[in-house]
Amino acid sequence: MKNSDIRMAGVGGQGVVTAAHILGTAIVNSGKYAVVNPFFGAEKRLAPTESYVRTSDDPIYDRGEILYPDIIMVFAPEVITLGKSHTIPFYLGLKKGGIVLINSEQPILSEKDKAGLDAIGAVIKYVPASKIAVEHTGTSLATNMTMLGALCGAADNLVDLNLVLTAVEERFSGKAKVVASGTSAALDEAQKKNFEKDAKMTEKNRIAINKAFEFTKGQN
Repeated sequence: MKNSDIRMAGVGGQGVVTAAHILGTAIVNSGKYAVVNPFFGAEKRLAPTESYVRTSDDPIYDRGEILYPDIIMVFAPEVITLGKSHTIPFYLGLKKGGIVLINSEQPILSEKDKAGLDAIGAVIKYVPASKIAVEHTGTSLATNMTMLGALCGAADNLVDLNLVLTAVEERFSGKAKVVASGTSAALDEAQKKNFEKDAKMTEKNRIAINKAFEFTKGQN
């Protein structure tokens, strides 16, 4: 894709901001341009959180909220089922033919939401991202990692999976030059403490990311 705008929606504590930074790093490493903007609202656990990632082959000058995304990533079912979203309905502004990637083991869209998405020809993909994270890393904190893998499988022209895997390694090895918020930095540290070594955490994340990639790739 020449230009792609991605809106990530979740709740505090899921690492949505971290996922946005990792995706932005991967895209920049591919030779394209990327701009990442987080929106926290009340920066606390389970509060609605959004992050925005703009990508382009050309320099990007826009900043702030993405009103008309090409892709919407829903990290928590509550974004849809409980309205824990800064954007209501959660798919507001999605471009025609856009992709909606939802972390859920089963369909959770209401008939009204489904009709609204069908009207614009949206491609809806479900992925059990939290389940995959727990199965392969032992913690739901890696849901943000599996959502990135799922994104690569759902939008295969966005960024190469291997670049995302490299960006993940850079993030948790301390090589990535990003400024994290207090919450996202704390989440990084919390995830690190679940494993004896950073290398072990990175390898578990790598496996989980690949599994999520395979899951959504198989839906294409």
